[in-house]
This record gives sequence, C-alpha cells and structure tokens, in this order.
Amino acid sequence: MTTTHAGARDRTAAAEQPGRRAGRTRAAQNLFLARELGILLALGLLIALTAVSNPRFLSAQSVRDLLLGSTILAILAVGQAVVVITRNVDLSVGSVLGLSAFATGTLFVAVPGAPTVLAVALGLGLGAACGAFNGALIAAARVPALVVTLGTLYVFRGVDYTWATGRQINAADMPHGFLRMGTATVLGVPVLTVFAVVVLLAAGFYLRSYRSGRELYATGSDPDAARLSGIPVGRRVFAAFVANGALAGLAGVLYAARFGTLDANAGLGFELNVVAAVVVGGVAIFGGSGSGYGAALGAVLLTTIGTALPVLGINPFWQRAAVGALILAAIGLDRALAVRVARRLRGGQARGV
Repeated sequence: MTTTHAGARDRTAAAEQPGRRAGRTRAAQNLFLARELGILLALGLLIALTAVSNPRFLSAQSVRDLLLGSTILAILAVGQAVVVITRNVDLSVGSVLGLSAFATGTLFVAVPGAPTVLAVALGLGLGAACGAFNGALIAAARVPALVVTLGTLYVFRGVDYTWATGRQINAADMPHGFLRMGTATVLGVPVLTVFAVVVLLAAGFYLRSYRSGRELYATGSDPDAARLSGIPVGRRVFAAFVANGALAGLAGVLYAARFGTLDANAGLGFELNVVAAVVVGGVAIFGGSGSGYGAALGAVLLTTIGTALPVLGINPFWQRAAVGALILAAIGLDRALAVRVARRLRGGQARGV
C-alpha cells in the first residue's frame, strides 16, 4: 500500500514539473519585460516634459526628424543586440557602415543610374563579408570579440581611407530616386524608418520563434553548457556576426541615401553610441538576455535625449552625462533583475523538492 502511495506521489510530482517550469519561465519573461517597459516610460516622460516646454517639439516635422535621426542607430543596435546576446560585442560596426556607404557612392559614380536594389544588395553583401571575417576569427580561432573587433575597427576604416584617398562623393553623383529614399515618407512615416521597422520585426520574430534564435540566448547564458547540450556554439556566434555585419552594411546604404555627401569619415564613432543603445535597451552585456525591441527603444531614447535636452536649454556636457547615467542605471537594473530571477528560480526549485 505504501509503495502504491509513493508511486502516485512520484507521478503527481512529475506531472507538476512542466507546470512549475512554465511558471518560472513566465516569471523570468515578465521581469525581463520590465526593462522594455521602463525604457518606454522614460521615453514618454522625456517627450512629455519637452513638449510642455516647447509644444513645437511634437510637430509633424519634428517627429519625422526624430524618426529619421534614430533609424540608422536603431538598425545598428538591433544587429549589435544579436551579437551581445551571445556574450560578444562588435566594435567595428561604425567602420563597416562607413565602408558600405562609400561603396554605395562609388557604385553610383561608376554605374550612373544603377538600381537602388543593387546598392542595397552591395551593402548587405559587403557588410556580411566583414561580419564573416570577424565571426571566423572569433568562433574558429576563439579570439576574444573585444580584441578582434577593436582591430577590425581600424582595419576596415583604414581600407576606407585608402579607397577614398581624400575624395568626397556628393549628392550630384547619385541618382535622384536613391536620394529621395532618404527623405520620402509612406503615410507620413519616413521610408528609412520603414526599413528599420521591418528589420526589427524580422529580428524579433527570429529570436523568439526559431530554434537557432533561441540557441543564441543559451550560448550567451552559458557557452560551455550550451556546447555540452549539443548546440553548435561556434556556428551560432559566426552567424550572429554575419547578421550584424549585414545590418551594418544596410545602415551604410541608408546613410548614403539620407546624407548624400560621403567621405571616409562616414560612421566615425558610431560604435560607442550603438553599444550604449544596446545596454540602455536592456540587453545584458554579459549575454543571455534582452531583445532587439529593447535595443531599438534604447536607440530612440538616446536620439530623443540628444534632441530634447538642447530644447530644454541643458548644457551639452549634461547630455553626455545623462547618457552615461542611463548606461550605469541599465547595468544596475540588469543586475538587480538577474538576482531577482535567480532567487525566484531557487525558490521554485526548493518548493519542488
């Protein structure tokens, strides 16, 4: 009789395990969702305060300018988020953007009237090649990403300087249709912003719905455990860098369409803003958590800070200080959430014993 009751208890406990695991997963997801909601709240508060100070801040033209200003940074941040989720970082994205932008301009100089689709394909391909170079060194040679991409930051920029040889490509050298893409709107929304939204939705869907996307999180959480569980960690890291490079190349094409005038300095210094947007957006710098949505929100928030604080009459020094404070706050919040999740998981395991 005792054996029968013990067996029944074991079967009941086993049946409850999936429910407990699902409950703990939902709890973790809710805590991580708080990051994105916090960013959205901060963004809304900043916009409201600025609009009260200067109602023209919410005019149609100001909103379009804000969207245009954040588009390129948002695309770069989404790509960087994919890399950071795997517990890596890519510091070469600004140089890849500059190389892609100058390649786009050179294409139109060499082939006047070339279709925009060809320019986009060139940017994606060139960026993916740069990302593959980074990914191969990091995944195959197992060299730290910080060291590799710091080196390729200068390598790619040096290639750009050598290629440009002091030349400048002007808007007159590029087709009117291509340049119009940088200012055109669809139902009042800039076309470049539509590009960013498509990239964001595609990345978010992939990370959430595909097994290989979820494996990126496992890789970032614990690479050794992921490798032992059969996940091809090297291939996942390589693919993350290729995707990030391709998005940086796309950002270079959009940069060329928006600004028209190109030289070897295009995208100089972008990498720090991109990493800042990712961290502020709630992507854990140590990997394993975060989302492309949060990174894009971080990009919009940083752009809004740069636009709103001068309207509020705040000194430029404090603009940079505000960004630094946001980064520190994001890291602190990430640590606090990680500790809270760990406690909940331990509590759930203790109750399940």
